[in-house]
Amino acid sequence: MDRVLVVDKPSGMTSHDVVQRVRRSSRVKKVGHTGTLDPAATGVLVLLMGKATRLAQFFVNDDKEYRGHMVLGVTTDSQDADGRVLEKGDPSGVTLPEIENAFAQFVGEIEQVPPMVSAVKHEGTPLYVLARKGVVVDREARRIVVQKLEVTGFESPRVEFEIVCSSGTYVRTIASDVGELLGCGAHLGELSRTRVGVFGVEQMASLGELERARRDLSSFGVPMLEALSHLPLLTVDEWEEESLSTGGAIDVAPERLAESPDDLVRITADGAELLAIGRRSAEKNGTIAVKPMRVFADQR
Repeated sequence: MDRVLVVDKPSGMTSHDVVQRVRRSSRVKKVGHTGTLDPAATGVLVLLMGKATRLAQFFVNDDKEYRGHMVLGVTTDSQDADGRVLEKGDPSGVTLPEIENAFAQFVGEIEQVPPMVSAVKHEGTPLYVLARKGVVVDREARRIVVQKLEVTGFESPRVEFEIVCSSGTYVRTIASDVGELLGCGAHLGELSRTRVGVFGVEQMASLGELERARRDLSSFGVPMLEALSHLPLLTVDEWEEESLSTGGAIDVAPERLAESPDDLVRITADGAELLAIGRRSAEKNGTIAVKPMRVFADQR
C-alpha cells in the first residue's frame, strides 16, 4: 500500500497517535507524516504509506493554510486554550481596524521565536519537556514567511482569521504576538489546517473511515505519481527505465521535459506508477541529462 493519505485529524490527538492508529488498522508497517499538528488542532494531516514514506523530503517545505480564531484579553503559557492563564487584559476598546493593522505587521518574511511548549529542541531536549519542569530557556528566532493573514470575523473578544504561511510557522505564537501588539494579550482558541501544499480538505478522510477500511485503502488518498502532480512528468522507454532503475542518468530531448523551479521531475514508465524522482540539468549539446534522486523500481 504505497499511497499518500489526507486525514482529518481530530482534536485531542497527537499526529503520532493518528499514525499509530492507521498503522495498526491497515497493517502497513511504514507510515509517517509530512508535518505535525498540535494536539488541539484539527484538519489536514498528510500521511505517507509504504514506499511513499521516501517522498517526505519533497513535502516538508510545503506552505500551510489554516482557519481559526484567537481570543483577546487572555495570555496563556502555551499560547493556546490548553495552557495556564498567565495574564488577563481588557480587550473592550480594541477595534477591527486596529486588529487588521496588527495583522499586517505579521505578513511577509518575519522572525519568530518558537514557543516553549513546542517540539523544537534545546541541547537535545524538546522545549515542551523543559516547559513541563518550569524551565524557560532562550530560543533562537527563526525566519518564516506569512503570505496571508486576514480577519474573517470579529465579535470581541473573538477574532476569526485565515492564514497562509511557510512550514515551521507557529500560528499560536502569531496569535500571542498580535495580542501583545494590541496591548491586551491573546491566545489561540481553535485552529484547523485546511491545506498542506497541494493537499486540501476536499481530499480528507476521517480516521474512522480509514480504520473501517482496514487494509483496503485504495479508495482513499492518491498514488505516489499523482501526489507529485506539481512536478513535470517524464515518460521513459524500456531502455531508459532500466538505466534509471540502476541509478544511471539518461539524456532526453528538451521537448520531452517541461521546466520546473527546482529542476525536479517525476518519472514513469507506464503512466500509472512512479518509477523515480529525478533532477534535470541545464541543456547541453541539444539534450538534458536527468539523474535519479529516488528510485522506486522495485515496486513494479
